[in-house]
Amino acid sequence: MRKNRGVLPLALLVLSGGLALSGCNDEQKGGGERPAPEVGIVTLKAEPLTIKTELPGRTSAYRIAEVRPQVSGIILKRNYKEGSDVEAGTSLYQIDPAPFQATFDSAKAELAKAQANANLAGLTVKRYKPLLGTNYISKQEYDQATSTYAQALAAVKAAEAAVETARINLNYTKVTAPISGRTGKSNVTEGALVASGQATELMRVQQLDPIYVDVTQSSEDFLRLRNEIEKGALQKEPGKAPVSLVINNGQEYTQKGALEFSDVTVDETTGSITMRAVFPNPNKELMPGMFVRAILEDGVMEKAILVPQQGLARTPQGDAQVMVVGAENKVEVRKVKAAQAVGNKWLVTDGLKDGDRVIVIGLQKIKPGIVVVPKEANLEAQTIDNQAQPEQKSK
Repeated sequence: MRKNRGVLPLALLVLSGGLALSGCNDEQKGGGERPAPEVGIVTLKAEPLTIKTELPGRTSAYRIAEVRPQVSGIILKRNYKEGSDVEAGTSLYQIDPAPFQATFDSAKAELAKAQANANLAGLTVKRYKPLLGTNYISKQEYDQATSTYAQALAAVKAAEAAVETARINLNYTKVTAPISGRTGKSNVTEGALVASGQATELMRVQQLDPIYVDVTQSSEDFLRLRNEIEKGALQKEPGKAPVSLVINNGQEYTQKGALEFSDVTVDETTGSITMRAVFPNPNKELMPGMFVRAILEDGVMEKAILVPQQGLARTPQGDAQVMVVGAENKVEVRKVKAAQAVGNKWLVTDGLKDGDRVIVIGLQKIKPGIVVVPKEANLEAQTIDNQAQPEQKSK
């Protein structure tokens, strides 16, 4: 009985050791390589893209007429309603015409007197001419009569000019609209004394249809776009560039405009260039002085590469980079040049090409060099939890 008591603990020890070794082998068998992580990718495709630039701007009237009196006098009446639309030639003010009417009547009387003198001088020459060469009149008398007649004719012309001047001044007492447009507030009332050529305008008439939109663009961006067009990177249609407009309530203006011209001078203080577009404004929705945002179509890039914003990140130095699935499904880091934001994507002009597979989902699970399982991502149907923060302005 005592012999059996020593064998039992030994057997238990051997058994427990075997179980421990067996457990270690099982753990080693289950501790192999982890499966390759699955990532969502977007396969890039080069496509034609219309490059657009959004710029701040302000509206200004197509034509502005500052109405001033051309004769001096007292304002008798204002003939328009402030803020109304008028046609060219519409009477706006009436200046007291009485003194100008008197001057006109006097000028007509002087003209009649001059014409009578001319008629008499003409008859005298007509009578003297047959008597020339006889003893009744001398050559000097005939020459004197001829000279008097010529002076009388000149006096008639001077009187006619005086009548015309008086008539013009009389008509100027009716102050009319020089252009068609919308009237502004009046700076004078009935009874005010106005003077010809005065500095203060009586009122303004502004043509609002069409209307100008003046926008500013940095000279750097302007030159970059021009260089891209010259190099062929952007294809631009001949003629005026189309322009869209977003008004200050955030809504897009229904009418499309066209770029009229670009200034040839760079503003020294802002380093920007002013460009002017013209828009139809039949309903007078746009008013001078409104702040707007103009969207210019710069041209068409035939092979544009667009990358979803969540697939692009920035280094601490500000450089743009993406992760792509390369050969043998290994992750690679690519430095890229992001030119500008296009909707929820970046326009990449360097570093990527057609067919590259950019990782947009699962970026937090990977690092360069590891093997992944790429699957096309449906960005509209999935929630992305690792979005790269988009830059407001590209490098």
